[in-house]
Amino acid sequence: MKNITKQQAIQTLVGTAVENYAEGFMLRHEGEVNNPNGVINMKVHNVFLEALGEDIQYYAALVRSFDSSLANMIERLAISIARLSFEVRKNVQGPLSSEQTGMIAELLEAYKSREMTPSVQDYQTLRTLKIVSQETRRHDSDYYLIDNNAKSHYLIELKIGGDLDNKKARSEKEAILEQFSILSNTLPEDRNIRVFFATAYNRFGEGQPWLQQRVRQFFADDELLIGRDFWDFVCQDDSGYDWVMEAYRSNAHHITEALDSIRRTYLG
Repeated sequence: MKNITKQQAIQTLVGTAVENYAEGFMLRHEGEVNNPNGVINMKVHNVFLEALGEDIQYYAALVRSFDSSLANMIERLAISIARLSFEVRKNVQGPLSSEQTGMIAELLEAYKSREMTPSVQDYQTLRTLKIVSQETRRHDSDYYLIDNNAKSHYLIELKIGGDLDNKKARSEKEAILEQFSILSNTLPEDRNIRVFFATAYNRFGEGQPWLQQRVRQFFADDELLIGRDFWDFVCQDDSGYDWVMEAYRSNAHHITEALDSIRRTYLG
């Protein structure tokens, strides 16, 4: 059997994910065409959309479903790609001390009041903080990636949509620092632990500065994986983003063909 390169493996995963997504999305919605409780048909009861015409009713319902399901597909794809280079887990569990949660709260309050600018060094003390009392905690994690060869552990909070609700920045940093603390309490001292906030694309345009200031109030520059940087990281290659996008664009016709088929089914 011919050995395949990492690029080929990644692009095969992308192509398969896009094709399967398109087929599943089409089958689901076309299968609901006569179902009054279907995603699109439920919108006929919205009198405010009804007044705008059948086309608007259809597109308003479809776009919401499409946006969320496409995001789910991209998130699953990123996990599949990450498994080529990392051990992937979806949760962190272990002891977490009141001393650690207290220090995290102090840090977050300092960020909120802008007394401190976030830095990776701010929370390294959590790794050596003496545990006086502790409780077992479990956190679900978007991405907990382990590079066993490099003895490195990575916690990533991913927002597929390209940004984070401003009201959630503090709570997201709190959750990921608690995960950092749990790993600090359970892993050998020689393990490297890093935390990141990531987006699947740059909402300001690839190559442009990412300017969501509320997030930057709680996350340091070294903790950001935005767009290209995220895909390069999960692919573990500086060309990762280019590989993913090349494969996605070459297979995007499967999605557009599915959308066209759904439109004909509902609108004729």
